[in-house]
Amino acid sequence: SIKKGEDLVTKGGAGKTLRCSICHGQDLKGLGNVPFLAGRSPSYLVRQLYDIQHGSRKGPWSPLMKEAVSKLTTDDLISIAAYVSSLKP
Repeated sequence: SIKKGEDLVTKGGAGKTLRCSICHGQDLKGLGNVPFLAGRSPSYLVRQLYDIQHGSRKGPWSPLMKEAVSKLTTDDLISIAAYVSSLKP
């Protein structure tokens, strides 16, 4: 899961999504008003990604994230969370 997540997060998974660093910063520790991801709880990350994907999360940044998560499977979300949560905050 961590290796698959690393590919999705750092390379976009061959067009499946966008590199997270574009908005969340090179080290995924946040960029401006965009929140940090590194070291967050895996269950929190999956829940947020799932809610954005299904339209339950309606924050100001949610529309920008909608496209990034639209093609991801539940397994992809879990892999992303596994990788990102393994990073040092």
